[in-house]
Amino acid sequence: MSAAAAPLAAPTRQARLARAAVAALFLTNGAVFFNVVPRYPQIKADLGVSNAVFGAALAGYSIGALLAGLLAGAAIRRFGSARVAAFGIVATTIATLPIPFAPNWIAFGLVLFVIGALDAVVDVAQNAHGLRVQRLYRRSILNSLHGVWSIGAVLGGLMGSAAAGLHIPLAVHLSISATLFSIVALVAYRFLLPGPEDAERPAEAQDVAAADGHPAAPPAHGRWRSFTGSAVRMLAALGVLAACGALVEDAGASWGALYLNGDLHASAATAGLAVVALQIAMTVGRLTGDRVVDRFGQRTVVRAGGALAAVGMGAALAMPSVGTALAGFALAGLGVATLVPAAMHTADELPGLPAGTGLTIVSWLLRGGFLLSPPLVGFVADLASLRVGLLSVVLAGVITVVLARVLVNRTPA
Repeated sequence: MSAAAAPLAAPTRQARLARAAVAALFLTNGAVFFNVVPRYPQIKADLGVSNAVFGAALAGYSIGALLAGLLAGAAIRRFGSARVAAFGIVATTIATLPIPFAPNWIAFGLVLFVIGALDAVVDVAQNAHGLRVQRLYRRSILNSLHGVWSIGAVLGGLMGSAAAGLHIPLAVHLSISATLFSIVALVAYRFLLPGPEDAERPAEAQDVAAADGHPAAPPAHGRWRSFTGSAVRMLAALGVLAACGALVEDAGASWGALYLNGDLHASAATAGLAVVALQIAMTVGRLTGDRVVDRFGQRTVVRAGGALAAVGMGAALAMPSVGTALAGFALAGLGVATLVPAAMHTADELPGLPAGTGLTIVSWLLRGGFLLSPPLVGFVADLASLRVGLLSVVLAGVITVVLARVLVNRTPA
């Protein structure tokens, strides 16, 4: 019986508890900041600033994430991914508490800077710990963890919207959120994996034959022995893949409603469904992606997903209508659902790098993609049209198909 077909032993109780605990961290990480987002209109009104000034304050989050993101690897090596993820979430909830008391937009931007910095470090740590648990399971679970993060973001958004609708004071709302999610993170910490970051990593990982016909090779590390001296190029390729995922996701969030409303003359309510279609499809793809990845391999799934995103959005732009646009955004979201988890998994398996380094760099490049995508698409839209600007989604899908070859195909069993 081949390694790919051999039955896997049932996960231990410790592994199951650790998976539930790290899933709880992903959930809280998604929920904490998205509790704040629905309160932006009130915050902007309280500060009494213009859209441009408020936008400058919001940029503090991304700047903080980019500046602090590269420190995540060092923090993980010093304190361990469990401590950094769990206590980092507690620190993030505490960092949201000054928001209602910010006297001006500069102070508000500084608070967001701190939140973004903490979130960048927590994001790497929770993914690093999720990959530790995945090694115990000896099959893919990271996609479902990212799906749980999406559920947390929806939960946080609903909590924030409800608090705004009930006119709950912002300070009270954020205090409830901070208390609730800090308790969840601290309870989860008790069940995370102890020991060093490489405790679950086999001394000599065994690869399986790729589902797309590649010859069997010693996996994880053996596949890249020739790249040992070229880790920078490997990380660059993985960073581009992650940035492609960011570009597709941002296309729905930043430009979907504008495209439907402006170019296709949809109502405001209908136009808002663009990001909903993309996020729902992406969440479904992540929650179901582990089983598909285990069956067909990461490279095959990511390649097929990139092709789906390119063809789906390409067809939607070639035959513009409200229906085709919504379908195009949904197919794009489904297509890249497993892309970022796959890039993170591969980065964490690169040989010759200290624990957390590959994951830190790819996560940092991913956030750079989120920062650069809006002005890039906007620049093209101003030169030609937003319809042309959204061809960036098609390009991202094509690049994904080409670069997917660098991905680890399967979790070593």
